[in-house]
Formats: sequence, structure tokens, C-alpha cells
Amino acid sequence: MQVKINVFLKEGVLDPAGKATRHALSSLGFVGVKEVRIGKQIVINFDGDVSDEKIKEMCDELLANPVIEDYEILK
Repeated sequence: MQVKINVFLKEGVLDPAGKATRHALSSLGFVGVKEVRIGKQIVINFDGDVSDEKIKEMCDELLANPVIEDYEILK
């Protein structure tokens, strides 16, 4: 079983990498880009099935910082 976890900063948390990317896109002539948010994707391959609760536990304890980051689990 493969699980993908998208981790991104919560709204209101400054995203300097996103801001720099938006500025770079503008400098390259790409117009209309209002905001860029940078995140990460974690892909985990399991031997068998794994419960949603176990995946959430992994995210809360290690894969994401719940104070400043949100995440979504994709199966």
C-alpha cells in the first residue's frame, strides 16, 4: 500500500520560500501569480494495509509540525 502525505504551512505562517518563488516568477515575466506556497510530499510504501489512525499518528509525531503545518493524507 502506498500513502502520500502533503505537508504545507498553515495559513498565516510566513512562507519565505514561497515569497521568493513568487518574486522569481514575476522577474521571469510570469504575470498574474498572486501567491506561492511551498510544501513537501512524503511517499510511504507499506507491506500491507495501514489504518488512517496510524498514518495520522505518524504525521502528528514526526512527519509534520502540527503547530505550524497542516497535512493531507492521500491513499
